[in-house]
Amino acid sequence: MSYIMQKLGLNEIREKYLSFFESKDHLRLPSFPLVPKNDPSILLINAGMTPLKPYFTGKETPPRKRVTTCQKCIRTPDIELVGKTARHGTFFEMLGNFSFGDYFKDEAIAWAWEFITKVMEMSVDKLWVTIYESDDQAFDIWTKKIGVDPERVVRMGKEDNFWEHGTGPCGPCSEIHFDRGEEYGCHKPGCKIGCDCDRYVEFWNLVFTQFDKDEKGNYNPLPKPNIDTGMGLERLAVIMQGVNNLFEVDTIRNIMLAISDYTGVKYGDNDKTDVSLRVITDHIRSTCFMISDGIIPSNEGRGYVLRRLLRRAARHGKLLGVNGPFLYKIADTVFAECQSAYPELEQHAEYIKKIIKIEEERFCETVDQGLAILASYIDDIKKAGKTVLDGQDAFKLYDTYGFPIDLTIDIAAESALTVDKEGFDKCMQNQRATAKAARAENADNAWSKDISLPDEIKPKFLGYDALECEAAVTALIKDGEFVDKVSEGDNATVIFDKTVFYSESGGQIGDTGTITADTVRAVVTNSIKMSGKHVSLINIESGELSKGDKVTLVVNKKRRMAISRNHSTTHLLQKALKEVLGVHVAQSGSYVDEERLRFDFSHFEPMTKEQLTEVEKKVNEKILEGLLVTKKEMPIDEARKLGATALFGEKYGEVVRVVTMGDYSMEFCGGTHLDNTSEAGLFKIVSESGIAAGIRRIEGVTGSGVLNYIYEKEETIETVAQLIKSSPSAVVERAKAYVEKANETKKTLEKLQTEVSKNLSGNLLENAKEIKGVTVVTASLKGITVEQMREMIDNVKTKLDTAAIVLASDVDGKVFFVGNATKGALDKGVHIGMVIKQVAAIAGGGGGGKPDSAQAGGRFVEKIDEALASVENAVESQIK
Repeated sequence: MSYIMQKLGLNEIREKYLSFFESKDHLRLPSFPLVPKNDPSILLINAGMTPLKPYFTGKETPPRKRVTTCQKCIRTPDIELVGKTARHGTFFEMLGNFSFGDYFKDEAIAWAWEFITKVMEMSVDKLWVTIYESDDQAFDIWTKKIGVDPERVVRMGKEDNFWEHGTGPCGPCSEIHFDRGEEYGCHKPGCKIGCDCDRYVEFWNLVFTQFDKDEKGNYNPLPKPNIDTGMGLERLAVIMQGVNNLFEVDTIRNIMLAISDYTGVKYGDNDKTDVSLRVITDHIRSTCFMISDGIIPSNEGRGYVLRRLLRRAARHGKLLGVNGPFLYKIADTVFAECQSAYPELEQHAEYIKKIIKIEEERFCETVDQGLAILASYIDDIKKAGKTVLDGQDAFKLYDTYGFPIDLTIDIAAESALTVDKEGFDKCMQNQRATAKAARAENADNAWSKDISLPDEIKPKFLGYDALECEAAVTALIKDGEFVDKVSEGDNATVIFDKTVFYSESGGQIGDTGTITADTVRAVVTNSIKMSGKHVSLINIESGELSKGDKVTLVVNKKRRMAISRNHSTTHLLQKALKEVLGVHVAQSGSYVDEERLRFDFSHFEPMTKEQLTEVEKKVNEKILEGLLVTKKEMPIDEARKLGATALFGEKYGEVVRVVTMGDYSMEFCGGTHLDNTSEAGLFKIVSESGIAAGIRRIEGVTGSGVLNYIYEKEETIETVAQLIKSSPSAVVERAKAYVEKANETKKTLEKLQTEVSKNLSGNLLENAKEIKGVTVVTASLKGITVEQMREMIDNVKTKLDTAAIVLASDVDGKVFFVGNATKGALDKGVHIGMVIKQVAAIAGGGGGGKPDSAQAGGRFVEKIDEALASVENAVESQIK
């Protein structure tokens, strides 16, 4: 390099920056998580100021008017370029100092210059500044107050030096550039600031938010302007360390070196392998940070971004000759390089590695087959003289082999092909539509098939606060048609002007109850939503019900209470799971009725007995604490500000209902709930299981359900006690004694069976036949296990040098064949695996094995003798 400065490590630069602005009365805040809080407009934090938007917009009050951060960020729009160039990466850190209505241009510019020239000790003659073309105030500060040569302050247009995003706060900006020298330039006559070459590197952007742009396009001055600055840490490290690109920065280089050591591939030796090394290096950084912040691989949203990065890195590992999971091992180097600033990585290390390894293993299970099929597609396309991979073929790779579409696009591009993305998207939409139709077909809507309710029918729901009310019948549906009247014995759907019956939604089953009047009695068998409106499915027990009738609605109180116990407990359960397993836990489904609760959540492995016990204890502690349960409707922005948990991907209206349990749990929820957690009684986990990749399910009971569970267990214990002639209190010790006795009996039996096998082994040779120098031994045995047959064969082999042995056994109606060939038989061409395959086929089975040993099964016991009789011919045909 043509410039010489102090070579500072990336971690050292970060600390110097944050400490510098702390000395300027800024509050140092830790990096916010990569998952945006209350900001559905983006999947992942992609800029330093993004988490601070509520402070800039005035929605929230900042903890201090001056703040400094180093924010971890993920950007994936250019993911296909990562690796192909040394410029692009998905993970980066953004240094920033911010003023919320406090200081402005004078201080921002002065402190920026002080930091880069005094702390970083950059040479002034290497620095250039750009400003917005009409920002004379910034020009005067740079040239007259700071003393920068006016020739080095370049005015640029709105596209380069004015920050705005639609309407709202905006303003001019000033960028600081570093001249890396002519050797990095394009050598064109017009090479200067703004050129696309690598000579002039923009590394710090100072945004002066001083205007508020209105709907008419007017720029109105803000009464209190703000400062928002952003400087890429890796880019600054490239300058300070005098290296060529971000992959040569110390911490990132160390990660790449770990990959090189593992793969045996050196960076710089080959352009193609360099691409793979850069891809893996970048993606493993992103992966570790994303998982640490609670993201897990999935096929949607930010989970898909993670899966895409992981599988892309795994595929490049294969290109470097790695077969099998390895990325989880490289993660240790990421932790080591980043732990000083991000201790959460080390805290979550084992979990992060486990998630990575599981995802790698899943990809490895199908990747080879998928790659082979994709290679055949590409070969066919080239032979046909085409350049586009069919969208249906790309979808098959995704649906069957787990290939993210982006990975298919990447691999196709390596062969100068494109992918029919539109066709792929159409296949994806069709699959979703089919699944949605299937779910709808199975829904409990037999009473009201294919009926849409008019807009004027708007039943009011009173069931949160009441279990009984007077109502008027506004519509009746029978056999898919609107009717004016239904009679005794009819099943129908009824809609009221108001109702207390909760309609099935949000995983909670619908209410049941009664409808009564002087002339009618009906039972409500379920309550559902049609066209988003509350309706009830009924059976008329007596009398008639007509449109316009006034009736009394009564909810089954005991059943509703049981449902509410289970629903409120799922909220406590979700919170307890997050505390025990980690922040990655997110609800992926739930179901509550009067009998039980079911809660599906994201987690990558079965829960241990200890974890289940801890979760159960936490939930019961909160039940016994008697936490007040409050339900309140509020604007969605207010709910998000309070930190209420929402279902990711769920669409909510402007007003949401928030259910809070003490200071323990707060969730968006439209279901029915208890008034106090103590009303749940007790909670018991009945089962924990996996239902899909990365999704676990807990089923549990509350209240009287726990009592019933205890009664069932007691009955089981009493039954077992009677069977083993014990009292319930002594059943465990008695059972242990039985097990010990059974084990002793088993050992004695195995001894006897071994002796029998030895004796039988001696008898086997009596019927042996010699064929062309090979002794062929066959026998049909009854009740002898595969293992015992192997022992018998080993005994026979001690007496024969050149032999082919095939034994058959009938065990409880199942046929087993075991075969073996000695070295002498192998030398003569015997392949016992082929022999066994032919023999088993006669008995209606299949199998085979290696030349020297094989095993197979069969279905027809009566064919054993015929099958064994074929052994001699099979062996004879193989002998050389």
